[in-house]
Amino acid sequence: MESLVQLYDSVRIVLDTSALIAVLTGEPSAPGIVRATWGTELVAPASLPWEFGNAISQQFRRDRISLESASNLVHAFERLPIALVDVSLERAAEVVNETRLFAYDAYMLVCAEAVRAPLLTLDRRLAAAAASMGIATVELPA
Repeated sequence: MESLVQLYDSVRIVLDTSALIAVLTGEPSAPGIVRATWGTELVAPASLPWEFGNAISQQFRRDRISLESASNLVHAFERLPIALVDVSLERAAEVVNETRLFAYDAYMLVCAEAVRAPLLTLDRRLAAAAASMGIATVELPA
Protein backbone atom coordinates (compact mmCIF):
# COMPACT_ATOMS: atom_id res chain seq x y z
CA MET A 1 0.00 0.00 0.00
CA GLU A 2 1.25 3.47 -0.85
CA SER A 3 2.02 5.86 1.95
CA LEU A 4 0.04 9.06 2.39
CA VAL A 5 3.09 11.05 1.29
CA GLN A 6 3.11 9.17 -2.03
CA LEU A 7 -0.63 9.65 -2.55
CA TYR A 8 -0.87 13.33 -1.75
CA ASP A 9 0.99 16.55 -2.59
CA SER A 10 2.09 17.20 1.00
CA VAL A 11 1.49 15.83 4.43
CA ARG A 12 -1.82 17.50 5.13
CA ILE A 13 -4.78 16.13 6.98
CA VAL A 14 -8.33 17.42 6.86
CA LEU A 15 -9.49 17.40 10.47
CA ASP A 16 -13.18 16.74 11.01
CA THR A 17 -15.04 18.38 13.88
CA SER A 18 -15.59 15.01 15.60
CA ALA A 19 -11.83 14.52 15.91
CA LEU A 20 -11.25 18.13 16.91
CA ILE A 21 -13.79 17.92 19.73
CA ALA A 22 -12.36 14.58 20.88
CA VAL A 23 -8.94 16.20 21.30
CA LEU A 24 -10.21 19.36 22.97
CA THR A 25 -12.38 17.46 25.44
CA GLY A 26 -9.79 14.77 26.22
CA GLU A 27 -11.80 11.82 24.92
CA PRO A 28 -10.05 8.41 24.89
CA SER A 29 -9.28 8.76 21.16
CA ALA A 30 -7.42 12.07 21.71
CA PRO A 31 -3.87 10.65 22.07
CA GLY A 32 -4.24 8.65 18.84
CA ILE A 33 -5.51 11.71 16.99
CA VAL A 34 -2.60 13.79 18.24
CA ARG A 35 -0.11 11.08 17.20
CA ALA A 36 -1.72 10.74 13.77
CA THR A 37 -1.58 14.48 13.11
CA TRP A 38 1.79 15.29 14.67
CA GLY A 39 4.02 17.05 12.14
CA THR A 40 1.26 17.49 9.56
CA GLU A 41 -0.52 20.57 8.27
CA LEU A 42 -4.07 20.55 9.60
CA VAL A 43 -6.69 21.78 7.15
CA ALA A 44 -10.47 22.20 7.39
CA PRO A 45 -13.22 23.97 5.51
CA ALA A 46 -13.82 27.59 6.48
CA SER A 47 -17.07 26.42 8.10
CA LEU A 48 -15.17 24.68 10.92
CA PRO A 49 -15.54 27.48 13.51
CA TRP A 50 -19.31 27.56 12.94
CA GLU A 51 -19.62 23.79 13.17
CA PHE A 52 -17.52 23.85 16.33
CA GLY A 53 -19.81 26.56 17.75
CA ASN A 54 -22.83 24.45 16.86
CA ALA A 55 -21.35 21.48 18.73
CA ILE A 56 -20.88 23.65 21.81
CA SER A 57 -24.45 24.94 21.54
CA GLN A 58 -25.70 21.35 21.50
CA GLN A 59 -23.84 20.74 24.76
CA PHE A 60 -25.54 23.77 26.31
CA ARG A 61 -28.96 22.56 25.18
CA ARG A 62 -28.31 19.20 26.84
CA ASP A 63 -26.98 20.85 30.04
CA ARG A 64 -23.62 19.09 29.58
CA ILE A 65 -21.33 22.12 29.66
CA SER A 66 -20.86 25.28 31.67
CA LEU A 67 -20.16 28.69 30.20
CA GLU A 68 -16.65 28.55 31.69
CA SER A 69 -15.95 25.17 30.09
CA ALA A 70 -17.29 26.38 26.76
CA SER A 71 -15.09 29.46 26.97
CA ASN A 72 -12.05 27.27 27.69
CA LEU A 73 -12.86 25.09 24.67
CA VAL A 74 -13.21 28.13 22.42
CA HIS A 75 -9.87 29.53 23.58
CA ALA A 76 -8.17 26.17 23.00
CA PHE A 77 -9.74 25.93 19.55
CA GLU A 78 -8.56 29.42 18.62
CA ARG A 79 -4.94 28.44 19.40
CA LEU A 80 -4.91 25.45 17.07
CA PRO A 81 -2.96 25.85 13.82
CA ILE A 82 -5.68 24.79 11.39
CA ALA A 83 -5.67 26.27 7.89
CA LEU A 84 -9.24 27.13 6.92
CA VAL A 85 -10.06 26.90 3.22
CA ASP A 86 -13.08 27.96 1.21
CA VAL A 87 -14.94 25.14 -0.50
CA SER A 88 -17.31 25.07 -3.45
CA LEU A 89 -20.91 25.25 -2.30
CA GLU A 90 -21.98 23.84 -5.65
CA ARG A 91 -19.76 20.80 -5.17
CA ALA A 92 -20.99 20.47 -1.58
CA ALA A 93 -24.59 20.39 -2.82
CA GLU A 94 -23.62 17.61 -5.24
CA VAL A 95 -22.02 15.65 -2.39
CA VAL A 96 -25.09 16.12 -0.17
CA ASN A 97 -27.26 14.85 -3.02
CA GLU A 98 -25.00 11.82 -3.56
CA THR A 99 -24.43 10.90 0.09
CA ARG A 100 -27.45 12.31 1.94
CA LEU A 101 -25.06 13.67 4.58
CA PHE A 102 -25.43 17.02 6.29
CA ALA A 103 -23.87 20.05 4.59
CA TYR A 104 -21.14 20.33 7.26
CA ASP A 105 -20.04 16.77 6.43
CA ALA A 106 -20.10 17.53 2.71
CA TYR A 107 -17.85 20.54 3.32
CA MET A 108 -15.29 18.21 4.92
CA LEU A 109 -15.37 15.89 1.91
CA VAL A 110 -15.14 18.73 -0.60
CA CYS A 111 -12.24 20.19 1.38
CA ALA A 112 -10.39 16.86 1.28
CA GLU A 113 -10.96 16.68 -2.48
CA ALA A 114 -9.84 20.25 -3.03
CA VAL A 115 -6.62 20.07 -1.04
CA ARG A 116 -5.90 16.45 -2.01
CA ALA A 117 -5.58 15.32 1.59
CA PRO A 118 -6.91 12.43 3.65
CA LEU A 119 -9.71 12.97 6.14
CA LEU A 120 -9.45 12.26 9.85
CA THR A 121 -12.90 11.67 11.28
CA LEU A 122 -14.48 9.63 14.05
CA ASP A 123 -17.80 9.64 12.19
CA ARG A 124 -18.30 6.23 10.55
CA ARG A 125 -20.89 7.52 8.06
CA LEU A 126 -18.58 10.30 6.96
CA ALA A 127 -15.66 7.87 6.65
CA ALA A 128 -17.81 5.54 4.53
CA ALA A 129 -18.84 8.43 2.28
CA ALA A 130 -15.18 9.43 1.92
CA ALA A 131 -14.26 5.90 0.89
CA SER A 132 -17.08 5.83 -1.67
CA MET A 133 -15.68 9.05 -3.16
CA GLY A 134 -12.10 7.76 -3.27
CA ILE A 135 -10.95 9.99 -0.40
CA ALA A 136 -8.48 8.34 1.95
CA THR A 137 -9.12 8.44 5.68
CA VAL A 138 -6.54 8.48 8.43
CA GLU A 139 -6.53 5.40 10.60
CA LEU A 140 -5.73 6.09 14.20
CA PRO A 141 -2.79 4.31 15.79
CA ALA A 142 -3.66 1.80 18.48
